[in-house]
Amino acid sequence: MNIEGLDYNTQRPKLQMPEYGREIKKMVDHCMTIADRDERLRCAETIVDTMRRMTPQEGDSEDRMQELWDHLAIMSDFKLDIDYPVDITQAHNIAERPAPLAYAQKNPHIRHYGNMMMEVFEKLKTMPAGEERDALVALTANKMKINLTEWSNGSNDDEKVADDLARFTDGVIQLDLDKFHFAPLPAHNGDNNDKKKKKK
Repeated sequence: MNIEGLDYNTQRPKLQMPEYGREIKKMVDHCMTIADRDERLRCAETIVDTMRRMTPQEGDSEDRMQELWDHLAIMSDFKLDIDYPVDITQAHNIAERPAPLAYAQKNPHIRHYGNMMMEVFEKLKTMPAGEERDALVALTANKMKINLTEWSNGSNDDEKVADDLARFTDGVIQLDLDKFHFAPLPAHNGDNNDKKKKKK
């Protein structure tokens, strides 16, 4: 939608350095139109000083000034013809966006349990029945309940743990909730603080 008199950010060119805002970008664009080289450099110095004063807490170190001049070069798309007081050749590396990291999403539907638990589920599928498997089932079920509690901000369900354990072991492990007793969940800091308050 384009309404006369209204100027939407979505209709404007994308900012290379959005942290400085559109007004600084306008100053950079104006600077590039200045014909006199000396005046153009003075304008650039004023822009960098304005950028510096936007974040005074970051100081005026050589590294900080290098960063500001690099950012100025990026915002001008490297078209600002001035004698830069620093070497801006590394600014091209800053301007290039790094390739996005490929996060492992082997089993996104069980992120609350984690990929390591999948390895345990696979192990349980092939383990013979006996005390060793029973011990691993107990450890696994209790860990699942802890993870589920943390993922859901304190909410947990014994039946969900039993259902998930059966589902992820292809039905090999059937947790009998009438006989199996989960270990007490670890106390949270908030719980401990409440107990301390009650003792006072």
